[in-house]
Amino acid sequence: MRASTFNVQVPLPDRREVFLMNTFSDAQLIVSKDVASLLDRLADDNPRGLAFDNEEQDALAQLTEHGFIVEDRETERRSLNRFFTDLREDTSLLRVTVLTTLQCNFACDYCFQGDHGDYNKFAQKMSLETAEQVAHWIATRLDTLEPERFSLTFFGGEPLLNLPVMYALAERTWELCRQRNVEMLTNIITNGLLLTPEIVDRLAPYGLNGVKITLDGDRDTHDRMRPLRGGQGTFDRIIDNIRRVADRCQVSIGGNFDASSVDSYPALLDFLAEQEFARSLVKVSFKPIVQTTPAPSQSLIPLTPVSDSGKPLNGTCMTSAGAGGSPCDTCHFVDEKMSFLREETKLRGFPTGDGVHMGPCEIHRRHAYTLGPDGSLHACPGFTGEPSLATGHIGAGGGAAHENAAARFDALAAWKSCGDCSFVPVCAGGCSVASHSELGDMNAPACHKQSLESALVSLAHEAASGA
Repeated sequence: MRASTFNVQVPLPDRREVFLMNTFSDAQLIVSKDVASLLDRLADDNPRGLAFDNEEQDALAQLTEHGFIVEDRETERRSLNRFFTDLREDTSLLRVTVLTTLQCNFACDYCFQGDHGDYNKFAQKMSLETAEQVAHWIATRLDTLEPERFSLTFFGGEPLLNLPVMYALAERTWELCRQRNVEMLTNIITNGLLLTPEIVDRLAPYGLNGVKITLDGDRDTHDRMRPLRGGQGTFDRIIDNIRRVADRCQVSIGGNFDASSVDSYPALLDFLAEQEFARSLVKVSFKPIVQTTPAPSQSLIPLTPVSDSGKPLNGTCMTSAGAGGSPCDTCHFVDEKMSFLREETKLRGFPTGDGVHMGPCEIHRRHAYTLGPDGSLHACPGFTGEPSLATGHIGAGGGAAHENAAARFDALAAWKSCGDCSFVPVCAGGCSVASHSELGDMNAPACHKQSLESALVSLAHEAASGA
């Protein structure tokens, strides 16, 4: 009988109690200090010979039932391995993210550094013929896996620059799911500039679940960070589009911050709180931008991966990739800002992530696929910019290079290097895109334990206030 490796505690002095959480079982309890001390006694490397009275034994039974006490560490470790295996092999949900195009109408400062339009002119764009091949491939996956649900996400580049493919795939896959009695959810990740009620209405019959739109700070900051390719600002037009569709679909707001923009987010939150659509937003959350090399000082936050020529990695938008942050010299600074923005978001009443339940992300799921405009398969959106890491193709074959890449992702387990960290079940070692981009090793942990610990304190006090 041992205390679980994945127990975490937060003292609640005002209540003279302790918040307990087990990140593996997700059990959360508020207990007396005496009960919490039982776990401390069982955390000893040699717990034999401990004696407990009847009241303590009853408490131990309750703690065991909720996963706070395990048979032994080796058994628990095997359970963790089984958890990640089951997660990877789960077939109940088929996830497919389709990059309809790598073209973009924006020139984000952190993505298109020094790019004056030559790349964008020739960027890949999915054809209707390829879209039909994608639909056929999805049909095969549906028949093979027999999932309960199918999730289709449109991404890019800017996905709304290729509406014919979006409409064709949504309609075709909806029919495939209807024939197989599979629930379908459709999502869009967009910069929001081209979003219209007509687009929303066109996709609504095909399981439209939500639209995620990126705002990188208040008006002035966003217009600097995310201008049109001609340099014009985009903030006001995006807000107007949100206003027009907020009553038609679920809208969430994301944002990418660096050291020059992070302090503008409270003003953005104040602005959003004043809008008539504020209560319609289903989620508001922000994340740091990722870079390829460690920043030179702790006042900087990393930037999006670019190639040696200064071009983005094949134009892949980093709006949702790299969400795990980065294992760099600025970790504490990033963690502090993530915690700060999360609390500011909650203060204004917006729904947001609790900062503890961060993963594991889709890269740990075998049946979560990202498809490039050419039909190439990737483990997650963050790796679509590197053809050498494609894990296959919707067409026949793929060759040794694809097989080798797929094997690398099959073996991906950065969490195995995290030792006895209590947050492994909800973190899984952090963002593999960040580790690959900055350290050249996708299996290296991208640790943001400080941010997780801060979020845990917030979660504990929220639980106490509602108890």
